[in-house]
Amino acid sequence: MKNLIALSLVLCSICAATPNASAQEAPTGTTPPPKVMVIVREYLKPGKTASMHEKTESVFVQALTNAKWPTHYFAADSLTGPARSLFFIAYDSFEAWEKDNLAMHKDATLSAALDSASAADGELLSKYGTSAFVYRKDYSLRAAVKIAEMRYFEISMVVVRPGHQKDWDALVKIYQSAYEKASPTAHWATFESMYGANNGGVYIIITPMKSLAEVDRSMGDSEHLKAVMSESDRKAAADLAAACLESTQTNLFAFNPKMSYVSDQWKAAAPAFWNQQ
Repeated sequence: MKNLIALSLVLCSICAATPNASAQEAPTGTTPPPKVMVIVREYLKPGKTASMHEKTESVFVQALTNAKWPTHYFAADSLTGPARSLFFIAYDSFEAWEKDNLAMHKDATLSAALDSASAADGELLSKYGTSAFVYRKDYSLRAAVKIAEMRYFEISMVVVRPGHQKDWDALVKIYQSAYEKASPTAHWATFESMYGANNGGVYIIITPMKSLAEVDRSMGDSEHLKAVMSESDRKAAADLAAACLESTQTNLFAFNPKMSYVSDQWKAAAPAFWNQQ
C-alpha cells in the first residue's frame, strides 16, 4: 500500500481524461496547450545561476524585442533536481516550427545578435539540449488554464516500458475513474516526447500552479484517491504499474519573467509579474 500511495502522487497528474472532459471547449480567457511544444534545457554550472543567468538571457529577450519577433516563449527555473532553466516555445505544428527557424536565419541582424548572446550564455552552461513534444489530449484533464497567471510548473516524466502501452492505458484508466471522483478541480496537460534525448514511451505531465499551496492540496487529493478506489482496483493498479512503469520523476519549476519573451496579452494579464525586465 505504501508503494501504491507513492505512485498515486505521480499518477494524480497522469490520468487520462474522460471523453466528456476532453471534449469540453476551453473556458473563456484560458489558453489550451499547444499541439507542438519545444523545450530548451540549459543546465547551469555551479555558481552561475540566478542574476548571472538572467543577465545573459536578457540579451536574447532584447534582441527579439527589437526585431518584434512574433514567436514568444517563457522560462522556468528548477526548484528541485539539477540547476537548470527550461524554455517553453509553443507551435501549432512542426511546419510552423520550421518556418520560424527559417525566418530567423534569414534575418541577419537578429541572427547576429542571437549568436553573440549564445556565446556569452554558453559560458554559464554545463549542458544544453532541445526536445520536441506533442500534446496528448486523451491523457490530459481540464488542460486549458489562464497560463499567464500561473507561477509554477510541476512536471512529471514517466517512462513506459517497451511493449507495455496497453498496460499503461489500463493503468491510467483506473486512476482516471478514481480521480474524477476524488478531485473534480484537478487539471494537467500531458505531452509525448517525439524528438530529443528521451523518446519512445516517454511522457511529461505538466501541472500549472498559481502557488505552491496547490502542492499541499494535491497531497490531500492522493488520500481521497486512495479512499475512492476499490481493493480490486488498487491491486490492479499496483500490478499494472509494476509491469509498465520503467521510471517516474517529478520536479518543481518557478516561472522567471526576466528570462521570458512573452506577448503583450500576457503582460496585460499580469503586468506586475511579466514586466520585470
